[in-house]
Amino acid sequence: MKLGELATRLGAELRGDAELDITGVKGIEEANATEITFVANPRYAGLARTTKAAAVLVEPEFPEIETATLRIKNPYHAFSRALGMFYQPPQYAPGVHATAVIDPTAEIGEGAHIGAYVVVGPGVKLGPRATLLPHVVLYPGVQAGSHLFAHAHAVVREGCILGDYVTLENGAIVGADGFGFSRNEKGEWEKIPQSGPVRLGDRVDVQANACIDRATVGVTEIGDGTKVDNLVQVGHGSRVGKNTMLCAQVGLAGSSVVGSNAILAGQAGVAGHCELGDGVILTAQSGVSHDVPAGRMISGSPAFDNRMWLRAVTIFQKLPELWKRVDRMEKKLAAAESSAGALDKGE
Repeated sequence: MKLGELATRLGAELRGDAELDITGVKGIEEANATEITFVANPRYAGLARTTKAAAVLVEPEFPEIETATLRIKNPYHAFSRALGMFYQPPQYAPGVHATAVIDPTAEIGEGAHIGAYVVVGPGVKLGPRATLLPHVVLYPGVQAGSHLFAHAHAVVREGCILGDYVTLENGAIVGADGFGFSRNEKGEWEKIPQSGPVRLGDRVDVQANACIDRATVGVTEIGDGTKVDNLVQVGHGSRVGKNTMLCAQVGLAGSSVVGSNAILAGQAGVAGHCELGDGVILTAQSGVSHDVPAGRMISGSPAFDNRMWLRAVTIFQKLPELWKRVDRMEKKLAAAESSAGALDKGE
């Protein structure tokens, strides 16, 4: 592809030779003379002057450099789009593998690819253009919209509802029993039936080995466009809004509520029945046990306002020296008081 054609398809302003041949997309330190790269983080801006790439995707105000530039407001997203023009994942032809087990009451939409050892249970309704790779299991009563893509070993439990263009990565579990137990009169834990399904909106991605538990009653719900990273745990009866990011190892206890356009960074945790408003950001390893108003950035465990947390961390690092200073001051004060006491007694 010519660089000029790529710029046109991306809607970017080209400054450089439109006739350059482009064969692929790579990182700024690995790209060669037939590949493009990008700069979205200011810390990598200096590498744009030394990169061997044919061209660099940058923001419109980026300084002029010798290398050709494609100037666009969101270079990272443009990089993603360009990558899709050169890399195409495997395509799976419509058809049903001989080893797949499909209940006769299941409804399979047109154009579906059903791989080896897939199990589709009674009453399943699967929209058009679904792709189920080996060992995927859809329990009875599952409903999914168009273009479901379930990678090997993904499981959707009974009665769960999935929207259009849902992607389940390897080992993702949608609708496993919530962690619900009650003590009987003997003090033993007895399992509480988990009767409510999971409902995933459109364009939801659930990454590898993430678990979204079904509800005790009601529903566990994930809004349109939300992305659930590897090893995330969404507890029973939780509700997550639209276009929210739950990053790796995030944990939501049962009945958590997270608004739309929120970001929960890696290993952040939310206690049960807490509510986080729209646009909330929890930085990595934050632990929240209280409601958080919309738009707040929260850090630490127990978590509190990010700016105050940054100040507290700075002070925490200085505590040993501060303690030495306080200790010296106390010793001087004690000595002064001792001397004053001696003078008062006429010693």
